[in-house]
Amino acid sequence: MEKAYRNLDAFDRAILRIIQRDNKMPQRQIAEAVHLSAAAVQRRIAAMEKSGIIIRNQAVIDARSVQMTITAIVEVHLINERMDIVNNAKRLFHNAPEVQQCYYVTGGISFVLIMLLPDITAYEATTRRLFSDNDDIASFRTLIVLDRIKTGSEIIIP
Repeated sequence: MEKAYRNLDAFDRAILRIIQRDNKMPQRQIAEAVHLSAAAVQRRIAAMEKSGIIIRNQAVIDARSVQMTITAIVEVHLINERMDIVNNAKRLFHNAPEVQQCYYVTGGISFVLIMLLPDITAYEATTRRLFSDNDDIASFRTLIVLDRIKTGSEIIIP
């Protein structure tokens, strides 16, 4: 079922630009920046959370600081695109803690995954569990990231 999003006005958009960069900014500072009262900002944020515009609040952690040293981008080819096979793969990848991002895509491959792992041993065990020992996977190809140039989840808000 489609979500019924509320219409965003200029104030909502300004608030979203601020909180996606710094979600811990006090609401009174947001209010000053967007020229509203703190109570109005609080109501608008609550309404955007309730309507599903704001999905969650989370901390962004430096992967290296927790010894997650390998970032792997994995292209996965399924044996076919039957819905039961696709749905099984979606569920498997969604539930794998090593998979940070998962995209079901077009263009000759089935999925693109972004995985974070502590070392090559964990990488091998994960690829065996998710791909090599999975009869629904025709093949996979891994790109190991040498340097993170830009990561993030900010959305351009017009």
